[in-house]
Amino acid sequence: MNVELNLPPRVTERAFQRLAEINEGGPARPLRVAVAGGGCSGFQYDIRLDDAAEDDLLLQSDGQTVVVDPVSLPFLAGATIDFADELIGARFTIDNPNASSSCGCGTSFSI
Repeated sequence: MNVELNLPPRVTERAFQRLAEINEGGPARPLRVAVAGGGCSGFQYDIRLDDAAEDDLLLQSDGQTVVVDPVSLPFLAGATIDFADELIGARFTIDNPNASSSCGCGTSFSI
């Protein structure tokens, strides 16, 4: 991997704002960003609302939380978690400096 393992992922203000919109009117649920084996490039991102586990890294701003599990953390070291609203759709995105290549849809990558 290209980035030092102790550099945590970063969440943009836009991603936290979108998470706040999703959580509006109900209890604030964390957004889990994880890495799993699979996808067309070897690894794939798993992004979903989920409860935090005891050993998760918590990234917080304005009452919103993004969680990353310890197994996924080395794959996301130095990554930027963002939200994009484009013609092709609205989604959370990951700019991952550890990925040597990724698929066209941006949900899978290789190292």
